[in-house]
Amino acid sequence: MNSNKTHHREKIALLFFLLFLAMTGLMGRLIFLMVFRSEHYSAMAEDLHERERTIKAARGNIIDANGTVIATNRTVCTISVIHNQVKQPDEVVAVLSKELGIDEEEVRKKVKKYSSREIIKTNVDKALGDQIRTYHLAGVKVDEDYKRYYPYDTMASKVLGFTGGDNQGIIGLEVKYEQYLKGLNGKILTMSDAAGIEIENAAEDRIEPVSGQTLQISLDVNIQKYCEQAAYQVMEKKGAKKVSIIIMNPKTGEIMAMVNAPEFNLNDPFTLNTNTEIPTSAKEKQDLLNQMWRNPCINDTYEPGSTFKIITAAAGLEEGVVKLDDHFSCPGFRVVEDRKIRCHKVGGHGSETFLQGMMNSCNPVLIDVGQRLGVDNYYKYFEQFGLKGKTGIDVPGEASTIMHKKQDMGLVELATVSFGQSFQITPLQLITTSASIVNGGNRITPHFGVKAISSDGETSNAFTYPVKEGIVSEKTSETMRYILEQVVSEGSGKRAKIDGYRVGGKTATSEKLPRSLKKYISSFVGFAPANDPQVIALITIDEPQGIYYGGTIAAPVIADILKNILPYLGIEPTEEKTVSTFRISG
Repeated sequence: MNSNKTHHREKIALLFFLLFLAMTGLMGRLIFLMVFRSEHYSAMAEDLHERERTIKAARGNIIDANGTVIATNRTVCTISVIHNQVKQPDEVVAVLSKELGIDEEEVRKKVKKYSSREIIKTNVDKALGDQIRTYHLAGVKVDEDYKRYYPYDTMASKVLGFTGGDNQGIIGLEVKYEQYLKGLNGKILTMSDAAGIEIENAAEDRIEPVSGQTLQISLDVNIQKYCEQAAYQVMEKKGAKKVSIIIMNPKTGEIMAMVNAPEFNLNDPFTLNTNTEIPTSAKEKQDLLNQMWRNPCINDTYEPGSTFKIITAAAGLEEGVVKLDDHFSCPGFRVVEDRKIRCHKVGGHGSETFLQGMMNSCNPVLIDVGQRLGVDNYYKYFEQFGLKGKTGIDVPGEASTIMHKKQDMGLVELATVSFGQSFQITPLQLITTSASIVNGGNRITPHFGVKAISSDGETSNAFTYPVKEGIVSEKTSETMRYILEQVVSEGSGKRAKIDGYRVGGKTATSEKLPRSLKKYISSFVGFAPANDPQVIALITIDEPQGIYYGGTIAAPVIADILKNILPYLGIEPTEEKTVSTFRISG
């Protein structure tokens, strides 16, 4: 009997001991949580009752060389609903469906969805957003947002690019300079009860957004608009497929204008700019949109034709294999190995100097210069001039030169490359290399970006670009300026002459592939003043109808542009006639 009592006492004592241990453990845990983990669980509780809404940052403006705004923002609204706060769902569905033009069933699905916030529609016009506010619908939020706006609609569309629904850059400068333009979003933090309903008169935390920086670019609205007008005029007159124009400072690489006609509307970038029938499949439409957004000056390559004779001539002069007064003979063709390569003048130019060969744009003369250089030397200068790589322009999607591999380049390939055939480069690469040859021999980097300016008006970042000096000597550069001035003064580019200004340049008429289609690209590259180039310009006219020679249809367009923009840039006329004397030394 006594042993049973003792046994029970032991059990009770053990039970009390275990309970004591459990209570001690729980008390210890409670003290630990209350003292050492209080901040963590307070934050979790706060998160549970906080609702967070984003305040979109205003995207930075893009301004031209003169400070003119060419990309900015318009205030729009985002309409959303918070399920737990909606008191009259049928009224909410009816009002939002009517005002926003959305099917009732689609709105109802979103209103019924259990989520902290369900977006009904973005990019709603501010006036309409304000109208929805007047209904005072519980659970409906109208938050102000920004939508990108381009005051000039189509101007420089393929350069500027545009933004998507989230206001992020998609193509062009908008995506290249995203880090400067995008800004930093803010937040609104409000308190809600256990049911997720916002507590009235509760304190509201607000983190203000930081606006994006303003991007200043070298493009000049006035020059761009004039070039666009010229491009559309020649495109309509010649029934051309497309026309591109680049205007650049040959000393700095700053691009003053880049036209790719037809352009598209930046404020409506998903509507095709052609009259073609709208494709039924999404993929076909996307392919057409991608094609519409392409920048042919940068993204597309072509056979440059005779404008590339600038490169062959510069390499020949720099290597010392040719001089201005060297004599050549042109019977209308040149036989290279087993290939008969013709000159554009069927009867030939007869006896002519190297200078006259350039003025006449004679293929056999340039073939001979290429043969004198040889494959190794030609490749050396091809690389030295920067033609093997990209220009490094600050616009995405630049294409590379398509050139024969050195080991696959025989005498025939060397001959055709010498006058601009059988390989492809971009228009931008051609004008950049030409500029570098005539500016004294400094390979410049073409670009638009000048500086990023913070919201307080201080320059936060002035952009710099690499320059490779001495790709040709100053003497070769001077000689090339003289040659190209004579091309305009008395040669194939005489339609580019401007009274009172010294102009240099080179014409081209290149046949597209396949040759059997007999389709051409007419082009002209010109610069002024010829003795000290301040402006260089290139036009390419794709598939002109009727007369298609570059000297006839492309050169006059550049002449007209230079005639108007040179005085605008403060470059005054100095002489009535082009200088036609040049001292030739050794």
